[in-house]
Amino acid sequence: MTTMNLPLVSTCSVDGCSYNHDHDCHAAAITVLGASSACGTYVDVAAEAGTDTTAQVGACHRSDCVHNDRLECSASSVEIGPAADVADCLTFQAR
Repeated sequence: MTTMNLPLVSTCSVDGCSYNHDHDCHAAAITVLGASSACGTYVDVAAEAGTDTTAQVGACHRSDCVHNDRLECSASSVEIGPAADVADCLTFQAR
């Protein structure tokens, strides 16, 4: 898988994240953490951050997700939003 094939973060509904501009994630890539599907890239600081592109999923530590293939996300896109944590992968589905 190349960076051109990584799934996009289709929407982010997390208010307060420095990478979230108008419900689009502008980090270069995000990491989904293991135990809770939390977005490991979430940053709550006053400064606006990120790039002019839409974020991709760079790594996923949830090996128990149906979309996880060797710690890479195979979903066509992901949604990030509040759930158990302030910023979670809402696309997560247990195997």
